Amino acid sequence: MNAFTRNLAAVVSSLWLAACASSPQPTPTPEQAPAQPQASAPAAKAPALAPAAPLSPVPATPLKQPAPMQLVVLASPENPIVSFRLVFRAGSVDDPAGKEGLTALTANVLAEGGTRKLSSAQLLEALFPMAATLDVYPDKEFTTFSGRVHKDFLPRFLEIFTDVLLEPRYDPNEFERLRTDAINTVRNRLRSENDEQLGQVALDALLFRGHPYAHFVGGTVQGLQGLTLDDVKAHARRVFTQDRIVIGLAGPVDDKLKQSITSRLSALPATGAPRVELPPVPVQPGRAVIIQKPTLSTAISMGYATPLRRGDPDFFPVAFALSYLGEHRQFHGVLFNELRERRGLNYGDYAYAEHFTEQPGTTYARTNIARTQQDISLWIRPVVPANASFATHGAVYYLDQLVQQGISREQFELIRGFLMSYTRLWEQTDQRRLGYAIDSLFYGTPNFLEQYRKALGDMTPESVHEAVRRRLRPDALSFAFVTQDAPALVNALKAPTAAPLSYASAKPPELLEVDKAIIQQPLPLKPETIEVFSASSFMEK
Repeated sequence: MNAFTRNLAAVVSSLWLAACASSPQPTPTPEQAPAQPQASAPAAKAPALAPAAPLSPVPATPLKQPAPMQLVVLASPENPIVSFRLVFRAGSVDDPAGKEGLTALTANVLAEGGTRKLSSAQLLEALFPMAATLDVYPDKEFTTFSGRVHKDFLPRFLEIFTDVLLEPRYDPNEFERLRTDAINTVRNRLRSENDEQLGQVALDALLFRGHPYAHFVGGTVQGLQGLTLDDVKAHARRVFTQDRIVIGLAGPVDDKLKQSITSRLSALPATGAPRVELPPVPVQPGRAVIIQKPTLSTAISMGYATPLRRGDPDFFPVAFALSYLGEHRQFHGVLFNELRERRGLNYGDYAYAEHFTEQPGTTYARTNIARTQQDISLWIRPVVPANASFATHGAVYYLDQLVQQGISREQFELIRGFLMSYTRLWEQTDQRRLGYAIDSLFYGTPNFLEQYRKALGDMTPESVHEAVRRRLRPDALSFAFVTQDAPALVNALKAPTAAPLSYASAKPPELLEVDKAIIQQPLPLKPETIEVFSASSFMEK
């Protein structure tokens, strides 16, 4: 995504929040405003991970399959900006063994490597005076080519936008540049610069070991090193095909545009490789992976694979409960208030009902990253290494309290009001509305956000608690850590209790009582399963 797109998203979000300031609104992000007070957290009680039903493998229940080249149109004639989303059912699950990263590299070569008529540099020069964007986002099962342009430049942009798929340049120098960049992304940006993403990728690798989801979407070092330009050419013909594409259009869309884009994209191969059949995912709780690297803090990720996904009657109440526990980069969550605000442990404490990837420049989830098999996760980062064990016990403690005690009426109403407003920010642009509409085809959830708001109106604290008790499983958790001193963390995790915190100032007696319960909170962790890897070896092959 380029700077124009990121800045536009930030400006639109700020204007929306300012215009709506007179009515109940989403809580601002940590970067924007001071935290707001929260009602008291559940009272401390004897810690326990209550026995629950056996954990079954997560089946690969297929997503729905739209018709080949199905159109999704959100027409608004008064809007001068035309938005495009070409969403292919192709992702890193399609990478052949030993060629991890092939789908992402192929997508980037198409989007950035130039066309038959335009070199890579000429492509950028052509887009600049139109103030147009052309981006690509690969994920596990989907790859999205997105674009936007003023209607005055539509004919020229449409030619360029479709030529990246139909007439790619396949310049050897551009291939080598993009392949080198992909390798550097793994070696440098993932391993060295982004502990948050590294923790997410490590958790994926642990939860989905032996599964096509296990490797990083961007690939592995050895997988990328072995790729050739011929591999990219052949892979494009196999996976970027008519039977895998949904075409999204928004803005001043007329019949001529619909006819033009479908006619042009009919030059794609009609069919290609069969889609990958995903295996069931065994739920093996109590595992831990520690990535050791030079870093001043510890990043903590925990979660488990789940069959729960959009369209399941329990999805909305569980998403509600995890927003209460910790909405992404928002202030109201229990984890944020208890671990960060009251104890000063770290910066961010969040929980997710489905796999989460942040859309750059926003605090919202990216669209078109649907998954056949989902995961529930919690992120705690960054933490002073000496406090990592306490923070881990604390996250499990508050998750367990949610399962055992539910949500008070006061907090329930607070979260419901927040989500009634906040979900409207998720659909504030044509690109995001298109993304949700296309996702709804695959999940079978028409008008997804309207259905969420309707469900919010119908929920009660009791109905949410019933769904939580069915679906949230603290005993199912596995863990991923990124830290400098792996042996010290291993010893801390193996200890039956967490080391108590040492506070620089006096704390209320009731907080110290909860600390005693947190220290004693059992982790669903089997010490013999803890594995340690150096960052330099992670995603190497």
